Amino acid sequence: MDDNDVGRVLIIAGSDSGGGAGIQADIKTCAALGAYAATAITAVTAQNTLGVQKVEALSVDMVRAQIRSVLDDIGADVIKIGMLANEEIIRAVADEVKDEQAYVVLDPVMVATSGDKLLEDGAVRALKELLIPISDVITPNVPEAKILTGIEIDDVDDLGKAGQVLIDLGAYAAVMKGGHLDGSMVVDMLVSEDENAVMTAPRIRSKHTHGTGCTLASAIAASMALGAPLDEAVNTAREFVFEAIRSAPGLGQGNGPLNHGLILPDTDGGDDDPAASNPFAALKELKN
Repeated sequence: MDDNDVGRVLIIAGSDSGGGAGIQADIKTCAALGAYAATAITAVTAQNTLGVQKVEALSVDMVRAQIRSVLDDIGADVIKIGMLANEEIIRAVADEVKDEQAYVVLDPVMVATSGDKLLEDGAVRALKELLIPISDVITPNVPEAKILTGIEIDDVDDLGKAGQVLIDLGAYAAVMKGGHLDGSMVVDMLVSEDENAVMTAPRIRSKHTHGTGCTLASAIAASMALGAPLDEAVNTAREFVFEAIRSAPGLGQGNGPLNHGLILPDTDGGDDDPAASNPFAALKELKN
């Protein structure tokens, strides 16, 4: 990481026209947490709360050009990778970021909240072989973890087993999201080379959960870019997502977006607070 006062996150992901997930959710999350977001868009989707109507991947050359344009000038402390659409883009992204001195947070986006597929079948192998080994953190949900590891996941023990497979594939840590498991509590697990930590939170019964995966991964990336250690970044991200679901604006007829403009109760805005002088922390001063 560079020695500067602004945490820089390069987001490599797809665009969501509805604004609830993808690049749009990523930018809003980084801004809310006080980090600077730059982007490399991999695909454009026609999408709303009811589903994905159309997907068009950008050319590999354009994806590469965006990444290089940002890294050669602004740089990045953390590179957050989301929707990649196809194998060619996966290979290009891996090639462009593998030697960068930045943390890599990989959200292995394969299926939208609506159930629509966002990653071609042939690209899964490339993701496993090229991106997982260069990832500092991977954040799969249960269906994604099952695809990546082949393990049936029915409980928290299975989360740990699948997480260990991802570590064996080369990731430093895995945030195993248990939201798809049954129960009144949401159970997640942080699996790393150092420890397995189980984290729980009350389940919010809401249909307004579009973009939760993108938001969590970007919140982790933003917190890490601002200097937080991994466990603290994960806890901050989980708190952010919980509050963003709880206070969701209720937009749309289907799976609606979260409230990305909320304030976490982590600062009083005093002179000793580094966020007080951060020009990208403006959303922290807004009131719900």
